[in-house]
Amino acid sequence: MTAAFPHHHILGIEHLSAQDIRALLDLAARYAIQNRSTKKSCDRLAGQIIITMFFENSTRTRTSFEIAAKRLGAEVINFTASASSMNKGETFSDTIHVMGALQADGFVIRHHENGSVKLASTLVSGAVLNAGDGTNEHPTQALLDALTMERHKGKLEGLKVAICGDIKHSRVAKSNALLLKKMGANVFFFAPPQFAYDGADKLGAIVCSSMKEALEGSDVVMMLRIQNERLAVGEFAMTGEDYHAAYGLTHEKLALAKPDVIVMHPAPLNRGVEITSEVADDPKVSVIFEQMEMGVAVRMACLDVLLSTNS
Repeated sequence: MTAAFPHHHILGIEHLSAQDIRALLDLAARYAIQNRSTKKSCDRLAGQIIITMFFENSTRTRTSFEIAAKRLGAEVINFTASASSMNKGETFSDTIHVMGALQADGFVIRHHENGSVKLASTLVSGAVLNAGDGTNEHPTQALLDALTMERHKGKLEGLKVAICGDIKHSRVAKSNALLLKKMGANVFFFAPPQFAYDGADKLGAIVCSSMKEALEGSDVVMMLRIQNERLAVGEFAMTGEDYHAAYGLTHEKLALAKPDVIVMHPAPLNRGVEITSEVADDPKVSVIFEQMEMGVAVRMACLDVLLSTNS
C-alpha cells in the first residue's frame, strides 16, 4: 500500500470508493500469488489478536478468515455464540462490549440482523470486518468475487455480470452489485417473482424479466441459492425439482452466454436446485472453488490494511 487505508472498519462496499476497492484487489492479487508459493506466511500482523464472532453458521468465510489471519502472523480467538453467556440472557451489545473490553485488535463478525455489525463497530476500539449481516452486505465476498473475475477476464469494466436466484434475501447480490457498478461492470438481476428485490435500481443493477435476458451475452453468471433460513412461513412453496426446471442453471441455458463465460456461486451450493452438478463441476466454465481460494487472499488484504502498522 502506497498510502494509508482511509477506513478503520470494513462494514460494507457502499462506503468504499473505487480507489479503495482497487487497492484491496491489487493487494489481494499479490497475496493470491503468495498463497500458492512455498512460503505462504509472513509476520505482518505479528502480536495482533483477532476475534471471530459468528452468530450464524459458516464454513468458508469463518475458516478463510482464520487462515488469513494466521498467514499474516496474528493470533485468532474463535467466539462461539452457542457456548457463550448469551445463553444466559446476555444481550448482543453487552457481549460485544465484553469482547471490546478485552482489547483485541480486530473483530470479524457475522450476524443475522441487518446493521448489527455496524452497531458492533461503535462499541469496540478495534477494527471491525463485516462477515455478513442479515440481508444487508457481505463485502469480502464481493471482493473475492471481483478478484476471481479479474483473474479470468483481466478487467471488471464493461463486463456483463448476470446474478440469478434469490436476490431478495441475498447480501452477496447487494454487495456485488455495489462493487461491480463502482468498477464499471454492468450488473443484471434475474429472480423468480417471489425473490425479486425492489431496491435494484439503487444498487445500479438492471432487472431482467427472464433468465434468458440475463444470460444472453453474459461474461459472468453468478447463481444464488434459496436462502431458506430467511424465508417467512409460506413464502416459498415450490419443490426443488420444479424450481430447478424453471430457474436452475444448466449447460443448455448457459449456451446463451458468451463462449468464454465463467460460472460463479458464493456457496453453499444446492445441487440440482439452482445449478446442476454438471455445470458446477465443469472446469471449462466453473470457477466456484477458485472463488473460495481467493477468499483467503482477499481477507488477508482486508486484515492487512486495517491492522498492519506497516501499511
